[in-house]
Amino acid sequence: MDVNTLNFARLEFALTAGTHFLFVGLTLGLATLVAAIQTRATISRSAVHERMVRFWGQLYVINYAVGIVTGLVMELQLGLNWSGLEHFAGNVFGSGLALETITAFFVESTFVGLWIFGWGRLNRWAHLAVIWVVTLTAYASAYWIMVSNGFLQHPVGARAVDGVLRLDDAAAVLTNESVLMAFGHVLGGGLVTGGLVMAGVSAYHLRRDTAEREFHVRSLHLGIRVTVPALLVTIALGGLQFGVVGDTQPLKMKVFGHDTAEINHLQAEAVVRFGPGNYVPSSGWGAAGYVMIGCWAVMFAVAVLAAIMLRSPERTARARRLHGAVIAMVPLPFLALVAGWVFRETGRQPWAVYGLLRTRDAVSPISAVAMRTQVAVFVLLFAVLLVTNSWLLARFARRGPDAAALGRPAGEAAPEPVVEPTF
Repeated sequence: MDVNTLNFARLEFALTAGTHFLFVGLTLGLATLVAAIQTRATISRSAVHERMVRFWGQLYVINYAVGIVTGLVMELQLGLNWSGLEHFAGNVFGSGLALETITAFFVESTFVGLWIFGWGRLNRWAHLAVIWVVTLTAYASAYWIMVSNGFLQHPVGARAVDGVLRLDDAAAVLTNESVLMAFGHVLGGGLVTGGLVMAGVSAYHLRRDTAEREFHVRSLHLGIRVTVPALLVTIALGGLQFGVVGDTQPLKMKVFGHDTAEINHLQAEAVVRFGPGNYVPSSGWGAAGYVMIGCWAVMFAVAVLAAIMLRSPERTARARRLHGAVIAMVPLPFLALVAGWVFRETGRQPWAVYGLLRTRDAVSPISAVAMRTQVAVFVLLFAVLLVTNSWLLARFARRGPDAAALGRPAGEAAPEPVVEPTF
């Protein structure tokens, strides 16, 4: 395999998968928050909570719709570039992806449509049940992805027959120790992302002395109250995973800990076991781990401070400096998500399936020119999708709850569009 083709294939996968992961984190968090708010609105018949469902629900729908497109394109490049992986491990690795596709693109998307178009048509309890199905299928989708990814990290429950892996123990694959804690870690990260986006948008409006004070005070309180425990869970599960990785991928953790003697010892063992080659992952990837840890620490400090200081609606509405700090936190969960993904994925190199299939043997036989062209097209497409999603979310968030078209009663007039100043 030409080294340029290999490097461009890895670059394309990193960019497409990393970008899609940004959408996944926000989708998981906002779906859960919207379902919780709608539960409160359904039980209490609270008008402000009903408006909160519509506003935050519309942000969720925007992110979900664009995220579906990125997921489809990401799976396309997986099929184009990694035929060696599919041939060797498709019976196990591909099964999780197939179940994720059924869950996300059939079940979840169907119920999202029911939720959007069932407003005012479905019984309020049936409509509430629909959003909880959407949330649980989002969780299931994330779980199946982690099953596939966990198998690449720690291949269990399968054996090689004639150069192809065959599923041997489904229970071992589904309960892989590289899956369960990572799954909880991802869900916690999603809640942190959704909570801080909700808190940040609300802080933005409160800082501008919005007339929707009660709406945004409640949203800010909810976002912070979700973020603090979600951060604790995410940090705890992240810490526990270091022990799992130390057992399953010892070289990775020794490189992260700069233990030169153990690195040399494990490299020598790998050469004896797998043949000549460099089995030590690049030390540069470890910086992603420190970025992730730093982001969690900063977010936790600000979220705890906000939870302490913003205990009453009056203080919440007036705390302009703290509003600025909360707004500044909005990019950090996205940065932490990407850094954590880089830390998990890059550190297992040079393996596509750890200890069984090298990355260079997993790539499709594509020329370097074709691969460069493909990378350029995919990078451009994902850049357009990411910018479009960010612009739509920011534009709608700035306009506030009155702009929510989702679930708008038939007799309620749409607000006048806000004319942005031009310079």
